[in-house]
Amino acid sequence: MTDPAAFALGELTLRGRVMPASNATFVGDIGGLEVVYKPIRGERPLWDFPDESLAGREVAAYELSAATGWDVVPPTILREGPHGPGMVQLWQHTDPEQSAVDIVPAGEVPAGWCHVFDGLDAQDQPVALVHEDTTALRRMAVFDVVANNADRKGGHVLEMATGHRYGVDHGLTFHTEPKLRTVLWGWAGRPLLADEVAVLERLLVELAGELGDRLAELVTDEEVAATSDRCRALLAVGELPTPSGEWPAIPWPPF
Repeated sequence: MTDPAAFALGELTLRGRVMPASNATFVGDIGGLEVVYKPIRGERPLWDFPDESLAGREVAAYELSAATGWDVVPPTILREGPHGPGMVQLWQHTDPEQSAVDIVPAGEVPAGWCHVFDGLDAQDQPVALVHEDTTALRRMAVFDVVANNADRKGGHVLEMATGHRYGVDHGLTFHTEPKLRTVLWGWAGRPLLADEVAVLERLLVELAGELGDRLAELVTDEEVAATSDRCRALLAVGELPTPSGEWPAIPWPPF
């Protein structure tokens, strides 16, 4: 992003709509910057997330991502648009030749990949859900635990030509109750790495200060406190979580 002021204040011109999408999602540009725009009035009500709160959660996810230094979430803000206030995020051009999450024949997990689970495809053939074993994707998995991401589908991972991985669609985050649903379970039960511990410790400090203040403008105070609690729990256990069995561990559909 070369001009933050233009991103926040420039005219947002819509070019099309993303179909299908659970909530109203548009593509457009702001002074030559390609963006995604999700107006608050286009959010579909959900039983477990307060109405008209998803855009704020998307921006909160960006703020948390920025605090980690891992660049998990593309720049995202709240601002006015043609259909009222909403979330605006910089569009990312992905590499169509790459796939960070995939389905392969059962028992044929590629080298350098993590196995998530086995199942049957539409033709009742045994298959396995897998994802790559990379630093960028593992950091996204840790981020999702802290943000309590209830919707990490394979399609919500953007594969960049540089090898970086962005995560998008973070409207279902920061709930006070455990909601983690993700396709990135390949590191479940593995010890946290030293750099992950350092980031979690830093997040705890920042959540008690300016980061917590910024998040409190986007989600509830209880949800900010729960975010700190998740950091503490991760540090206390010292490893990435495993599915509890108390709620669905994989979002549906997974892609």
